Amino acid sequence: MIVVGVDGSEPSRRALRWAADQAKLTGAELTVVTTWEYPPTLGWAPPYPSDFDPNADAEKAVRATIDTVLGADPGVVVHLRVSEGHPAFVLTGAAKGAELLVVGSRGHGAFAGMLLGSVSEYCAAHAPCPVVVVRHPDDKP
Repeated sequence: MIVVGVDGSEPSRRALRWAADQAKLTGAELTVVTTWEYPPTLGWAPPYPSDFDPNADAEKAVRATIDTVLGADPGVVVHLRVSEGHPAFVLTGAAKGAELLVVGSRGHGAFAGMLLGSVSEYCAAHAPCPVVVVRHPDDKP
């Protein structure tokens, strides 16, 4: 099993493409992981609409990304995992027992100019399996 983190950003779409190609080459199944979190609050809960379902929204968004990047027939078995939680912790947890964890070099974080985001850095340091960080070709070392 190859686990790949997808948040809809261009680096995560590149990671998804790379992970799917690697899964095809090795005969592995692909587990696409996306996460969501409630916004931080300061002791009060914001009024959410009655039909607010962040899990369903995240699933819809990642399915659209998978369809756009891999098409209708990805040529590999794709599993989807949508979880509440911080992406770094969810991804390293999902990688238990995996052959490989694949992440983009950076996602939707506040410091888009950085070459390595906090999630990819955490995964590289803490994942229980090998990690591939897929960089954009324009990233300078």
